[in-house]
Amino acid sequence: MVKLTDDYVSQEPRFTSAKITVPKYNQQEITDSANENPVWVHFGGGNLFRCFHAKIAQDLLNIGELKGGIIVAETYDEEVVDRIYKEYNNRILSVTMLEDGTLKKELLASVADAIYANQDRVDDWKKLVKIFENPSLQFVTLSITEKGYTVKDVNGELTSFVQNDIKAGPLAEKLQANMSLIAALLYKRFKAGSYPIAMVSTDNFSENGKRFQENVMEVVNGWYENSLVEKDFIEYLEDTTKVTFPWSMIDRITPNPAKSVADELKEEGFEDTQIVHTNKHTNIAPFGNTEETHYLVIEDAFPNGRPDLGKVGVILTDRETVNDADQMKVTACLNPLHTALAIFGNLLGYKSISAEMEDNDLKKLVENLGYGEDLPVVKDPKIINPKTFINELLTKRLPNKNIPDTPQRIASDTSQKIPIRYGVTINHYVESDDLKATDLECIPLIIAGWCRYLMAVDDEGNEFTPSPDPLLNEMQGYVADIKLGDKVDSHDRLKEILSNESIFGNDLYSIGLGSKVEEYFTKLISAKGAVRKTIKEVNEKVNYEF
Repeated sequence: MVKLTDDYVSQEPRFTSAKITVPKYNQQEITDSANENPVWVHFGGGNLFRCFHAKIAQDLLNIGELKGGIIVAETYDEEVVDRIYKEYNNRILSVTMLEDGTLKKELLASVADAIYANQDRVDDWKKLVKIFENPSLQFVTLSITEKGYTVKDVNGELTSFVQNDIKAGPLAEKLQANMSLIAALLYKRFKAGSYPIAMVSTDNFSENGKRFQENVMEVVNGWYENSLVEKDFIEYLEDTTKVTFPWSMIDRITPNPAKSVADELKEEGFEDTQIVHTNKHTNIAPFGNTEETHYLVIEDAFPNGRPDLGKVGVILTDRETVNDADQMKVTACLNPLHTALAIFGNLLGYKSISAEMEDNDLKKLVENLGYGEDLPVVKDPKIINPKTFINELLTKRLPNKNIPDTPQRIASDTSQKIPIRYGVTINHYVESDDLKATDLECIPLIIAGWCRYLMAVDDEGNEFTPSPDPLLNEMQGYVADIKLGDKVDSHDRLKEILSNESIFGNDLYSIGLGSKVEEYFTKLISAKGAVRKTIKEVNEKVNYEF
């Protein structure tokens, strides 16, 4: 048996016998280089980073395009740093799950250091400040999920955390919001010498760079109004020769570590397969499992330089093309389909996305959604063909039984995802001269399905536990007491949800969709089995050609 922490140079034959590819560089050398002259910091040490960003860094290190490893700053869960990074010498076993059922395994040693980005860890925070004060730092990437960027609540008001941070200022000893912490680090960089840097959100939502910049500036402008920072700091952040917030599109299905993968790894001679469930409900392991298909498109705006990311498959282009590629994926060709499967998968008792794709009703629903309602309003980004992308998704990626992805994972934070995954397409219909929002059927059904999901009762009347969501308690309050078969006033129950522009991007009543959602919701709660029956009805009703 081989361990993740074994010497991959002297014991390379043992790794080879376990079919594990090892790095072509010296881990200590790339660690020393990063400590002395950091180039790349990544916020968010979870599974996507471990399977994607760390692999990009590995490929760059292997060809000598990058001299130092990534410094990962975990923003949420200290156990990830202590029990996964530190315990395994910052190494990762990357497991790519191929369509034919085989596992492609590679030991990644590209992480030079792992830091808990929280001021309670005084030494870690000092280390992070020192890194940001170093002129060698070229860029920062983030994968902290959409909610990690939050500065306002559902009512559009600053959260209490952000309000307190704005009062406290950039030199406070206990900032709480991620955007405040990052703004404080940028202030340290500004004070050290106004050094240039690119701040790259690689989280899975549209116009991510724009939202990242706006939310950082929300904090900074608050500090300025309170006379806690100089005007020069704002000018530094707004000078694109100094600081940029490039937009990006990222795509790689990366489920939580699976026991089935752990078992197979053990059979093939790899020892470190324990899946860790932290107190903060993070599921993580010494290995990460992911699919083979992947895309990363980044706006090429790096004022302090960058390694040649194009050599390892990253597509670098202009902002408009990034946005077109992102809109294609996030609002049309992948994410809306994923969320539809997540909602109805929970309601129909599924635990596997690939199993859902064998359900003709669900498969037909996402085909109708993708080809029939999303594709007609999506712009072709040219670098990726939308129809080819969706074909690949529906015929290869989602049906891949070797990807242990679950509707429960994807259903997390649905309230935060709906504005982008459905709201953007709805807006395209509202703004179109040829199409009408009221012609939509699948999207209103899915929104009604989400409201039905909030009842936490499946199609057979069995209770289930909804996935975590920052608005779960609030949204459930409108529907939680409804029983299957109840005769309720759907408008009275749903009006506060469906009129909420921060969730849908529109007041759904003002564009003619609210009543349609209510009608579908009434059907979905009418009896046991009504969810499947209603999906069948909608599939038969629409007559999309594709």
